[in-house]
Amino acid sequence: MVVLGLLAALLLSAALRFLLPSTQAESTTLLVAAAASLQNVLEELDPSFERGNSGITINYNFAASSPLQQQIEQGAPVDVFISAAAAQMDALQTRNLILPETRRNLLTNELVLIVPSRSTLELSTFQQMTEASIKRIAIGEPRSVPAGRYAQELLENLGILESLRSKFVYGNSVRSVLGTVESGDADAGIVYATDARISDRVRPVATAPRNLHSPIVYPIAVIRSSRHPQAARTYADFLSSPAAQAGFRQAGFGITQ
Repeated sequence: MVVLGLLAALLLSAALRFLLPSTQAESTTLLVAAAASLQNVLEELDPSFERGNSGITINYNFAASSPLQQQIEQGAPVDVFISAAAAQMDALQTRNLILPETRRNLLTNELVLIVPSRSTLELSTFQQMTEASIKRIAIGEPRSVPAGRYAQELLENLGILESLRSKFVYGNSVRSVLGTVESGDADAGIVYATDARISDRVRPVATAPRNLHSPIVYPIAVIRSSRHPQAARTYADFLSSPAAQAGFRQAGFGITQ
């Protein structure tokens, strides 16, 4: 009986050695590279996705869209990319780095002018930023931060860009612009409406007319080199689901579909 018991234990141990790798293989981790302005809402939606897809875990890399694009071009193991502008996604598509059939515009946004919540400046229009009382204005670096490029287009179309250049404090992402205004290191700043909503240390004072800058869209696509393309498609599809769209709307984003 002892021998039989030992034999059974050995057989069970051998069986588990074959079963465990199979179980582990079913667990998938995706890396999602997303525009910094999406950080809060995607992290809030993540538990809902993972509850419905228990074998998939999401890791995020949030930054300005251009650095994320460059990381993907340099071979970063990204599965899904969500940009805050079409230009970065266009560049990846030109280089055949995304699955084009998975690309779609996911969200929209607006530009707003913000000031520190305790500011005493009577600022209510973008044009007033030319006044001498406004010393420092935070915007995203236009070459790498879509929010900064949209802001530059807006100010150029308003005819005040050149008169403001000496006041600019550049941020490497829209969230760094928000932080500069929150800290009081800038008198005003230009961010997305959704960024203004997440902070009680700033307040919006003006919204940019949409016809004065390029449309603000957030394209999404699965990266061609993804090691888990089906799981990546599952995640991208989830972001278009009614539950995810409700979360985006609550955060202040517009839905393109």
